Amino acid sequence: MKTATVTELKKELAHHSQKDLIELCLRLSKFKKENKELLTYLLFEADNEEAFISSIKEDIKLQFEQINTKSYFYIKKSVRKILRITKKFIRYSKNKETEIELLLYFCYELKKLKRPIARNVTLQNIFDRQILLINKAIPKLHEDLQFDYQLELEEIC
Repeated sequence: MKTATVTELKKELAHHSQKDLIELCLRLSKFKKENKELLTYLLFEADNEEAFISSIKEDIKLQFEQINTKSYFYIKKSVRKILRITKKFIRYSKNKETEIELLLYFCYELKKLKRPIARNVTLQNIFDRQILLINKAIPKLHEDLQFDYQLELEEIC
């Protein structure tokens, strides 16, 4: 089976009734957890971005608290998982402010770990890459927000 392009899907969806679209969305949500999460975000959380950000921050904090710090191997594994989940929620939002907020919080929690990340090259590289992403995203915001986020970034680094 050949997968249709986004343009083809958009044209085909335009020909369906509202009832058919609802059924298609519900059917789509049954197949993957990510589809259901995205639909949940779009329907319930997209209009209140602040609450969405705070709930993700709480989740990040909880996951960092549960990291097994006995070995850098387990720390790296857990940090990658937390970052992957964080990036997934950033993709749902598509908002640069949300991206910066969540990445800053991730970096803050990473710096707070019981074991210093500077002793491990992989953890330091993960941290540095997120700082680079934040630095790329900041210029795309309003000047006042740029200044605020730049201050937060300097505190973390």
